[in-house]
Amino acid sequence: MANVDWDRVTSGVAREREKMIWRPYGLPTVLDLENSSFHDAPISTPWDVPEKLAVSVAITGAFFKHDQNPNQPLTPNEILDSAREVARAGASTVHLHVRDDDGYNVLSPERFRAVIDPLREEFPSLAIDGCLVPALDGEWELMKQVLQAGILDAAPINTTATYIGDSLFVKPAPIMIEKVRLINEAGSVPEIAVYTDADVSNADRFLIKSGLIQTPAVWLVLPALPGCSPMENPRQMIESLTRTVAAIKDIDPDAFIMVCAAGRASTHVAALAALMGLHIRVGMEDTYWLWPHREDRVQSNLQALQMGQLISQVVGRPVATPEEYRTMLGLPERRSVPVTA
Repeated sequence: MANVDWDRVTSGVAREREKMIWRPYGLPTVLDLENSSFHDAPISTPWDVPEKLAVSVAITGAFFKHDQNPNQPLTPNEILDSAREVARAGASTVHLHVRDDDGYNVLSPERFRAVIDPLREEFPSLAIDGCLVPALDGEWELMKQVLQAGILDAAPINTTATYIGDSLFVKPAPIMIEKVRLINEAGSVPEIAVYTDADVSNADRFLIKSGLIQTPAVWLVLPALPGCSPMENPRQMIESLTRTVAAIKDIDPDAFIMVCAAGRASTHVAALAALMGLHIRVGMEDTYWLWPHREDRVQSNLQALQMGQLISQVVGRPVATPEEYRTMLGLPERRSVPVTA
């Protein structure tokens, strides 16, 4: 421990007459957070962030099964029930995958319609987007059938080449470009899904500079999964998200950006995104953890939505209604789609 010169301290206290230095030049106001007594310009104004917070719920995703989260909805009925539950509870929009009988991701027009048609009937204003990633023989044609059916308001395009867990996940440039053309042709909104900041560059080079996607565009940031932008601690989470968002803003200043509660970062990265004035996606697609510092599993998509609603209360940004979300994305009033037998 250092030796303190207490005689000097005592002398200094006496010299200052045991008082702090205080010169209140703005009296009678002591402290004003908005104005200065020396001029009439405001010194603080409200932050320029969107008033409403869009909260999407991603119902199941392509990967997690019951051995990872026993609560994961897998069958069409389970997916429909979960989507219906969050729609009734106030979700801005829902994001869908469908699974086959063994619980694996499938591009089945019939299974998509088994979920979407009843949702459309009960919630005509609800925007629904679906993930259409053709990875197996024949799935490209199935993807085209889903798009041509006109049942999706939006669909992501993944501008990535990365390992997701132990699987190599690559969207070759021609596949990216042609898929966006098909999404546009179907009258849906292409959502640019990025996993790292390099994916932002891919989107700019192949999709924006080509004119296939106009700005401001819709961006979906999927960090924190193994192989994506690393978020293994709070510092990484903050630095990674701010870097990716900055890269997007450099090429698309007015972008609509939605950040997923994903991987170990879970709801913490969603909370950070809401604080940054962005929008959030919660749900059981991208994580099975409630919090990054504990092992608690997500119990339901309703629970995940309620976490998003709590975040909205904390940051003072009310959750956008489905109608408000449609306006944010520039979606028209939902056209009627006949239900097929």
